[in-house]
Amino acid sequence: EGVLMDQEFMGAGFAVPQVFPDGNVDLTVIRDVSVAAERMGYDSLWTQERIIGPSISLEPLALLSYLAAVTQTVRLGVSVLVLPLRSPPQLAKILATIDVLSDGRLDVGIGLGGSDKDAPAYGYEPGRRVRRFNEAVELIDALWKNETVEYDGELYNLSDGSMGPKPVQKPRPPVWFGARAEAAIRRAARYGDGWMGPGSSSADDFRASVATLREALDAEGRDPVSYPVSKRVYVAIDDDADRAKRRLTDWFGHHYGNREMASRVSIWGPAEHCYEEIDAITDAGAEHLLLNPVFDYNEHLDGLRRYTRP
Repeated sequence: EGVLMDQEFMGAGFAVPQVFPDGNVDLTVIRDVSVAAERMGYDSLWTQERIIGPSISLEPLALLSYLAAVTQTVRLGVSVLVLPLRSPPQLAKILATIDVLSDGRLDVGIGLGGSDKDAPAYGYEPGRRVRRFNEAVELIDALWKNETVEYDGELYNLSDGSMGPKPVQKPRPPVWFGARAEAAIRRAARYGDGWMGPGSSSADDFRASVATLREALDAEGRDPVSYPVSKRVYVAIDDDADRAKRRLTDWFGHHYGNREMASRVSIWGPAEHCYEEIDAITDAGAEHLLLNPVFDYNEHLDGLRRYTRP
């Protein structure tokens, strides 16, 4: 059964198993959870990016290519790629390929990233992240839409360039912006096709960000009805709340190197408590949810099914 909301609720996506703290990447778990989520009515499967760091986490775009092969109709998304650390032409090609392989099911999430301390490892000088981000958006968009591209930026330049195949989706795969700061939210309203609130924001913070987004959409002359709003929700359903919190803390320590982050950004405990907390997020303006359990995937697929569309 679907959950009742004040506004039109689009449905829920499910974060696929991607992080394996014990070091054993289990392809069977990835496949079975993804196929089950599609069968149970989740509208999308999502990966996330974490390249450098101790977390044993699969690269998100390679994983999406695999998901394109083992699923049929569910949409496939990444939330979010740290765009200033990616090569725009190469990324445009990879994403277009995934859209072709999935027959037009790709959603692209992009963000500025928390810092540029790792930029030298990627061959970039620290600084100018916003300029790099904006130009990358423009260049990727041009490569997807145009037969030939002339791009003259401060950081990226391309003369008489072309790229094929083009994405299946026209004019482009939906581009979701992951953003928190006011200036970033305004960029999302200008350039993006949707906005996804970070998993690390509270319902009150999320509500304030949604208000900022609505103002920015109005300033850009864009219709909010055709601009979806989503939020990543870390959740652990368990009648033993202490056990759920402990397991979340361990996972966040492995993936983010920050054990304390778990209690700040997650929802955990008995099912009814989790439902109340998730409903508060939809009441704050989420028209879509990216539900992100980090263990007991099959149990959570069933327990969170109420957020799928009938």
